[in-house]
Amino acid sequence: MNINQSRHIEQLIEGIATSDGAGVKLTRVLTGKLQRRLDPFLMLDAFVSDVPDDYIAGFPDHPHRGFETVTYMLSGRMRHRDSAGNEGLLDNGGVQWMTAGRGVIHSEMPEQIEGVMEGFQLWINLPAKHKMDEPWYRDFASESIPEYVTTSGARVRVIAGTSGGVEGVITRKDTEPLFLDVHLPAGASFQAAIPGTHNAFIYVYRGEVVVGDTQVGPRRMGILSTGADGVTLTAATDARLILLAGRPLNEPIVQYGPFVMNTQEEIHQALDDFRSGHFV
Repeated sequence: MNINQSRHIEQLIEGIATSDGAGVKLTRVLTGKLQRRLDPFLMLDAFVSDVPDDYIAGFPDHPHRGFETVTYMLSGRMRHRDSAGNEGLLDNGGVQWMTAGRGVIHSEMPEQIEGVMEGFQLWINLPAKHKMDEPWYRDFASESIPEYVTTSGARVRVIAGTSGGVEGVITRKDTEPLFLDVHLPAGASFQAAIPGTHNAFIYVYRGEVVVGDTQVGPRRMGILSTGADGVTLTAATDARLILLAGRPLNEPIVQYGPFVMNTQEEIHQALDDFRSGHFV
């Protein structure tokens, strides 16, 4: 793959240690202050622990409206149930994609009592015209996620969008998300094509990579500059990272906890609908 110009690292971000659900410890990498810059992405949480008390209480029933959630489980087992009648088990290497749309209540509960639980949850905004669509949910087992290996030895898992001529398990017309999990041996390089108008970032979860003259270490996000038609990554050590890119919606973002709409009035309506039992 050839790109004309590689993006550079505009900013390095260190996540904020926090907890969510019933006390699950995690790192919030993409926070509210970055939502405009990284539109259509609203949030990225990274979680990893081999201490059961850090994750065992899980995420009991909670609501969402107005966006999509993508959970990528590197290691561990999590059971999903929701008010639309969906249920599924997210296992090692699997992906769960849920469109909250007009409203859904769901739970994500660990089905393990020991061992490592590691993965990511990403929130992707929905355009105004689709915020009140019917909820949708799908599980993708690890073996169903397309992969390819480059001549330099990079192994690329294509979760969403298209890379190297390989189409992922999910495509979206409005936000056009690209979601790659890239495994690079030390010294190897990888190029990804990204439309110049799309916002993009990487999150390194193992090792270190170099973009231009910037080194991105473990558990760091690198926000990629806009304008160029792709990015070149080189592994300083054996490295693993996720690469995200998406077409910005350029719409107002109004968030109140698990509700993301376009106006304050729509947030009030979401609260009223939830409290009165009008979510599915």
